[in-house]
Amino acid sequence: MDYYFTKILNLSFEDSVTRVTDLLKTEGFGVISEINLHEKFKEKLGIDYRKYRILGACNPGFAYKALQAEEKIGTMLPCNVLVIEKEDGRTEVSAVNPVASMMAISNPELEPIANEVTAKLKKIIGSL
Repeated sequence: MDYYFTKILNLSFEDSVTRVTDLLKTEGFGVISEINLHEKFKEKLGIDYRKYRILGACNPGFAYKALQAEEKIGTMLPCNVLVIEKEDGRTEVSAVNPVASMMAISNPELEPIANEVTAKLKKIIGSL
């Protein structure tokens, strides 16, 4: 089982960030954290790395359900979505597969939650 879903877009990097952020909203997710590795690597290491952004997406309803079932599930939240600039000018958008990550936890109460979140993230990636 793949630990992520991915799609290559013929959009600019910034347009891809905007598009995936908008689609996340349609499925009840908000971006609660954003890590710009291009800027961080330049600032901290002096390395000019390609544009690479990690969007920490959270659907509060599902996060709450998961925390009710498993208190330490917060170590695996939020759902990360990557936006990566490719060498050919296209952009790749990838999202974590919650079902794959939940396999590490022996709690059957998490399975239906992970399945629902996975379906939403697959829908978002498929809609790009």
